[in-house]
Amino acid sequence: MNNTLPAVYYAHSCEDRPATDWHLLDEHLIAVSRLASNFANGFGAAEWAEFAGLWHDLGKYQPEFQRRLRGENIGVPHAWIGAVKALQADLHTGHLIAFPVLGHHGGIPDRANLRELVKSDNFVFPPDLDLPKSIMDHKLPTLPKPLVPTSKMSRADTESLSRKTEFWMRFVFSALVDADFLDTEAFFDTRASASRGSYRLISDLRENLDAYIEDLSSGLPSESRALPVNRARAKILLACRDAAQFRPGMFSLTVPTGGGKTLSAMSFALHHAEKHALERVIVVIPYTSIIEQNADVYRRAMGDSNVIEHHSNLDPNTSQNDDETSYRHRLAAENWDAPIIVTTTVQFFESLFSNKPSRCRKLHNIANSVIVLDEVQTLPPGFLYPICEALNELVENYGCTVVLSTATPPALRGRNNLPTGLKNVREIIDNPAELGKNLERVKYSWPRGSDPLAWPDLGGEIAKHKQILSIVHRRADARILAEEASKQVSDESVFHLSALMCPAHRREVIREVTRRLRENEPCRLVSTQLVEAGVDLDFPIVYRALGGLDSMVQAAGRCNREGKRNIGKVKIFRAPTPPPQGVLTAATEVTWNMLIERDNTLDITDPTIFEEYFRRLYFTRNLDSKNIQRERAQFNFETVASLFRLIEDDFTSTVIIPYNDAAVSALNDVRLNGISRDRMRKLQLFTVSIYPNMVSKFRACGALEQIFDDCSHIFTLTKPYRHLYDDRYGLSIGDDIHADPKALIV
Repeated sequence: MNNTLPAVYYAHSCEDRPATDWHLLDEHLIAVSRLASNFANGFGAAEWAEFAGLWHDLGKYQPEFQRRLRGENIGVPHAWIGAVKALQADLHTGHLIAFPVLGHHGGIPDRANLRELVKSDNFVFPPDLDLPKSIMDHKLPTLPKPLVPTSKMSRADTESLSRKTEFWMRFVFSALVDADFLDTEAFFDTRASASRGSYRLISDLRENLDAYIEDLSSGLPSESRALPVNRARAKILLACRDAAQFRPGMFSLTVPTGGGKTLSAMSFALHHAEKHALERVIVVIPYTSIIEQNADVYRRAMGDSNVIEHHSNLDPNTSQNDDETSYRHRLAAENWDAPIIVTTTVQFFESLFSNKPSRCRKLHNIANSVIVLDEVQTLPPGFLYPICEALNELVENYGCTVVLSTATPPALRGRNNLPTGLKNVREIIDNPAELGKNLERVKYSWPRGSDPLAWPDLGGEIAKHKQILSIVHRRADARILAEEASKQVSDESVFHLSALMCPAHRREVIREVTRRLRENEPCRLVSTQLVEAGVDLDFPIVYRALGGLDSMVQAAGRCNREGKRNIGKVKIFRAPTPPPQGVLTAATEVTWNMLIERDNTLDITDPTIFEEYFRRLYFTRNLDSKNIQRERAQFNFETVASLFRLIEDDFTSTVIIPYNDAAVSALNDVRLNGISRDRMRKLQLFTVSIYPNMVSKFRACGALEQIFDDCSHIFTLTKPYRHLYDDRYGLSIGDDIHADPKALIV
């Protein structure tokens, strides 16, 4: 495309026809075209995004739209006209623009929508549009070479090329909608426009992080620095900085739990981004609790304004009432233009496969980034085909480096039963097996036989030890086991953690547990798996219900974590109840079969054992359970978005707990002043998620009150039912749901 076209178009619109009410639209198209071209990433995308910017609002030149602008209450669909223009320009390649243009307000549609448009009476470009001639006189760019089909392609090759094209269109779409948003914002919302950008350089952030890590290291007592675990952390950090010099690509950071991956991975990312002129670092984490913890570390090291924390808990439809820092954070969360993004696995991958403008705006800023996938073994097996293919595309064609950070490396490399598996993965640690041996801090005891331990017997086991952590699968199991332990030992020394406790409550328990461990006081903690997600505890003994091998290792990471004891003890037991159905059940069976075959012994320090474990686990699962790859090859964008849900819609609802005075104050603040990012963040400390069946049960008896009219999934406990939240066990979801008679008295 002629790079002077926008200037020619601008001159024509302003000089060759009289000034009309359309001049602002002329300028908007030119501005969006230029921005979209600058934003577009990937092979040949800039030229196509430029055309998409010029044509996306052609329908607004309709006389009816002018009448609407003058106040008539009429609906005037307009996106279809730009799509018609693209398809008429070239019926074979015009869809590359038609899809993004047709979806730039409501979302990219399925292929059937384009077919219906071509067959409809509307497939005629309106003759009465007051358009500059120059916009009609240019042909579409040539098809980018990587998207050109070759002769004698197999069916699989043809489908693969279609998915590559589909992925490429997403980045054209992202460039278009972000450009459209930003140019419109510059006209209507000067505060937002002025508040964007102005971040520190990657080189500055790298220097800040290096200084922060050096301060942490120098602040350790000499005896702590001499511990094997701290010596190993220093070697891991050095290996990450050395590997950062390698060319961009796919990397694996295999480090045992407690090895310092949080800071070492970020150090690699910033050194690598500085070396290769990459634009940002995106840290993708499976659990919100880890996100908040890691983001706090990054903010301390690199400054609050440069680190954007983006997940569903901080993604409300907020207003301009936030303070300036929070306001800038919210703006940056819209399109990820900040240097450091910390987000969830759900937010990252669902955005990659979304069709909505609001979620896709950020995609073009994912290009040319370092993407750190923390705890990569938690990627859901049912989505591995599309996920792995997307990661390969990001590395091969969008300038990304991907880091697979884990203690238990999953089997994600390409092979016969994983044809879209990851390619050319480079290990950052030269010898992960040797590192595992050097960081071995626990001895495992595996169950012999299939008979479970009864809850009273497990309670007795817990009572025998002064300090012990026991981890079970289910929330109900955690309460039962804590109650059993309390019957046999001082109740004050038994603690409980589960997701039925709000975060503020859990933090109080963790603080007290940490204090008791430090002061060598009696401390017996019963928890669900949530304690395995980045909670920094250091017990001498850990009991863990038999589950997936990766989960066993995460549990062991809470045992002898700092290596201050000669050896910690991890006992794996069979619980009286099975793990939840699905992946957790399959993972438990795979672990048990491997134990039987190896005479009840597994060498957890050997990374190859995880390769075998995950291969077996993936063999039991459909790695594209929703047939997303088939829909992608058919350009069914809307269908793909509806299917790619790592967490199903309406899976849980949120109950805000009036846990303490701070919770009540935060709740009253939102009721009085409305939703804002700051207020929602404060409320997040007092939330519990429950399943739909419990929502129905609670609402039927009047125990829940909906807080916001436009948020049907956010509730709080009504006053007569606040006693359902227990100071020790959290929210009671049993059958005994009754009002407190005292609370009914006015």
